[in-house]
Amino acid sequence: MARNVLLLTLALGAVPAFAQQDVSKVLGGIDADAGQTYGDLNTVNGGIDIGAGATTGDATTVNGGIDVADKARTGDLTTVNGGVELGRDVSVDGDITTVNGSIFVDRGGKVEGDVSNVNGGIGLVATEVGGDLRTVTGDITVGVDSHVKGGIRIEKNKSSVRFEAKRDPRIVIGPNAVVEGALVFERPVVLYVHRTAKIGPVTGATAKTFDTPTAPKD
Repeated sequence: MARNVLLLTLALGAVPAFAQQDVSKVLGGIDADAGQTYGDLNTVNGGIDIGAGATTGDATTVNGGIDVADKARTGDLTTVNGGVELGRDVSVDGDITTVNGSIFVDRGGKVEGDVSNVNGGIGLVATEVGGDLRTVTGDITVGVDSHVKGGIRIEKNKSSVRFEAKRDPRIVIGPNAVVEGALVFERPVVLYVHRTAKIGPVTGATAKTFDTPTAPKD
């Protein structure tokens, strides 16, 4: 009897270690089940879906999007061709990065590092970002009650591949939003800042003030 209890205890103790193992694929997506704990998630051709309340290490793909449900906790989120979308109250202990794809973080989000892409919009709602927001051709919306501890940078295209933007990026700093660092624009943008927002110094653009719930249409 004692031996059986010991074996059961050892088996139960092994479950968390198994659950935290890395998941790696070349073809196909990865699903991290709600409420479970994983190590790093890596695939080449496929999306990554992280369920509500799950805990993971870094999540990386090349061709595919990354979707994170409410109250999950992750490491870095990285893709090349695909968007990144986070639900409510998601914590990212690192950066969010994509090349071709949009990034959206819903209410209660917390990102410890930077949020960056090349092509695609970046949108925050009541979200805290510990680092910078960076893009080349994308729009950026620092939505209501969001707090960016770093700055915002719209960079020149330094790649040998030229991306043709149809219009100037639109940058909106919404009601009660805060951007502590500098806003640096290396190319023309349209910048809207709500009267209740607080921002750092601006280089390369002139802010247009608004006091409505949403910024004016261009």
